[in-house]
Amino acid sequence: MKPILEQIDLRRGQSILAFRHLEKNFETPWHFHPQHELTYIEESVGTKFVGDYVGAYEPGELVLLRSNLPHCWKNHTNQPGQSISTVVQWNKGIFSKVPELSPLFEMLSAASKGILFDKEESLSIIPQLKDLPTLNGPTLYLQLLEVLMDLTRCSYRTLSEASFTDDLPSEYGNRMATVHGFIEKNYGRKIYLKEMADLVNMSEQSFSRFFSKMMGRPFFTFLNEYRINMASRMLIDTDWAITEIGYQCGYDSPSFFNKQFNKFKNTSPLRYRGAYK
Repeated sequence: MKPILEQIDLRRGQSILAFRHLEKNFETPWHFHPQHELTYIEESVGTKFVGDYVGAYEPGELVLLRSNLPHCWKNHTNQPGQSISTVVQWNKGIFSKVPELSPLFEMLSAASKGILFDKEESLSIIPQLKDLPTLNGPTLYLQLLEVLMDLTRCSYRTLSEASFTDDLPSEYGNRMATVHGFIEKNYGRKIYLKEMADLVNMSEQSFSRFFSKMMGRPFFTFLNEYRINMASRMLIDTDWAITEIGYQCGYDSPSFFNKQFNKFKNTSPLRYRGAYK
């Protein structure tokens, strides 16, 4: 799945795009864009990718993403029914930074890691959110602001360990999208620093500095986090042997897989599976 810089189709004089997705699958690839995004999953089950986060999603989830945060939702291919969501995307800067809106900007700052809202607390806001695709002009603007301000009073948790910098230069964004896409496709095999550096036309030393600056930790730390996140989903979603899951996620040594899993999840793969089963 190739990551892309998505160009949001905003018409002239328009700063907000609200629509309802109703198809068999969520077909948008792993991507990022300069607009903020609010997504409500009405129907579908699968896996969501937000920054370096990998986790399951289910109906009723409401996620807020700050601009330039790579993401996608991949539904299970054997799910019954359709993939239905309400999505709102809007340009940065459409709301003035006045004291009355300070809770909104604090929430948007946290959304640089992706925000998953508490289902129960946000439930009463969903009807207003689902109504946004039917509105336009100042009515759409004002109702979006009202929805966002109501959400500032809801509990939430962040998803990605790393946040993407505000006003990300397109060159940096494209490099990071390329890196993420490569990892998603190749995390199950040994990955070398040189091939990553070559992928984005940088020296190994320059790539290491660039990645640490962008993600806040070394490349191989991130790679292990990604692999363990994928392994945790396999432990829940499949009945594969733990050794096989470790192998599928790039770990030839079962003992090293267990060590890395315990490092990032504070438990063993066996106990993790048992807790969810």
